[in-house]
Amino acid sequence: MVVKCTMSMSFFVIFASTVTIIVHGFPSTLDGPLNPVTAPLDPNLNPIAFDLPESDPTFVKPNPEFLPQQISVSLSYSFDSVWISWVTGEYQIGEEDSAPLDPNCVQSVVQYREFDVRSTINKNATGHSIVYTQQYPSENGLKNYTSGIIHHVQLTGLKPNTLYRYRCGDLSLSAMSKEYYFRTMPKSTSQNYPHRIVVAGDLGLTYNTSIVLTKILSNHPDLVVLIGGFSYADTYLANNTKLDCSSCHCDQNGTNSDCGSCYLSRETYQPRWDYWGRFMEPLTANVPTMMVAGEHEIEPQTDNNLTFAAYSSRFAFPSNESGSFSPLYYSFNAGGAHFIVLNSYTPYDNSSDQYIWLESDLSIINRSETPWVVASWSLPWYSTFKGHYREAESMRINLEDLLYSYRVDIIFNSQVDAYERSNRVYNYTLDQCGPVYITTGAGGAGKLETQHVDDPGNSPDPSQNYSCRSSGFNFTLEPVNNETCPVKQPEYSAYRESSFGFGMLEVKNETHALWSWNRNQDLYYLAADVIYIVRQPEMCPVFN
Repeated sequence: MVVKCTMSMSFFVIFASTVTIIVHGFPSTLDGPLNPVTAPLDPNLNPIAFDLPESDPTFVKPNPEFLPQQISVSLSYSFDSVWISWVTGEYQIGEEDSAPLDPNCVQSVVQYREFDVRSTINKNATGHSIVYTQQYPSENGLKNYTSGIIHHVQLTGLKPNTLYRYRCGDLSLSAMSKEYYFRTMPKSTSQNYPHRIVVAGDLGLTYNTSIVLTKILSNHPDLVVLIGGFSYADTYLANNTKLDCSSCHCDQNGTNSDCGSCYLSRETYQPRWDYWGRFMEPLTANVPTMMVAGEHEIEPQTDNNLTFAAYSSRFAFPSNESGSFSPLYYSFNAGGAHFIVLNSYTPYDNSSDQYIWLESDLSIINRSETPWVVASWSLPWYSTFKGHYREAESMRINLEDLLYSYRVDIIFNSQVDAYERSNRVYNYTLDQCGPVYITTGAGGAGKLETQHVDDPGNSPDPSQNYSCRSSGFNFTLEPVNNETCPVKQPEYSAYRESSFGFGMLEVKNETHALWSWNRNQDLYYLAADVIYIVRQPEMCPVFN
């Protein structure tokens, strides 16, 4: 068998100082529960997102060859370690017996040092590399995809809250990238936090995504959390034909009756992942970016029905460090905030690996070091938009008590292409010790969700089966607060609006964090929804 080894590169350097903005006068959760608010739909806003064309300059295969591309930085469990990931070589689309690139034909090396150290001596770290294949049904005559060589290198022994410069690639081939920069997280204490944490979901690769990315970069975040919906490769057939998946919803059999080919064809256009990696590199190569798998990362294969292959291969996760051994659920510390990542499409009942890991992770959190606990997964529990309404009900039933008993403070979701923030809630009832749920699924992709479940004519069928694509059990919806269907915006829904954008969390101290929703149509220094989320540990102690 002939082994190929060809490589190419893309790079972009972004370095900006952090600007501190002091704000006063915003409402807080202590003022709540706040009366429900629905922001009016902007008549000038086009709710339909259009994908960037394949000819977009950011997608083009970079030159020269032998150099890294799709570079990203992700956190390990604690401040003293990060992962650097990148791709060398170009993907292949060929027959089943085509030869993949050999991961051993190029080294995985990162050179790094502190930014403000005058010495020119770099430290070197080495890692490992892999290649993955996306397989399609042979009877359809489709050609399988094989990735470029994906490298993962872990840097250890780093200092807290310190700016580092680095290059990655292969020293023996004189194939090293230009310099990039990242800042480590602060040490985990109740007084130390990253300055700005950006949270966005369902970015995709659209013209809206371009605006979101530009605005994220202009805010100079210290950490980015992206929740599901990255490349949207699953909305394309293997021949690069775009599917119309904007109206896919579950039917009574738990399938997608509106456009079954979106999820039942078992096809994806994998080069969209490479486009996305190149497009996002100005952010991901310089700011630690944590990935949360969602529905669009489910990519079944013909061989053993493997899923999440692209997602789990292309990015590095602190799974082993946090004891989960799965890229689909893990945890990490960002200063005095402990982040938990879960998965809506992996078993989560009390006998599952995910549940057992979650219970263990929650039980060992030291709230004197990390007083804030933030959780994130894709499919929301408390969303009042029509799309995906209560599809995650089985997950809520299985996990809500556990998260509530350990006093998780904030929960971020996506999937629903809109923005919504809840009052503190537990079991559909206002509860001053419940988490604040925030849906940020309008990062740029999909068709903006504009209909609410309480709008006339949108009442869900209570007998509807809601197991669609989730790993939960089949069940029928039970009434909430003796209502089969809400006739007005529920009191647990504090603020909702249909707009593309991203959110930003600024933790000020062990009790106060400022949250803002930043819309694409607004100037960069304006926010549509701003509130202080306030913890009350004396009133709401942890119990289990």
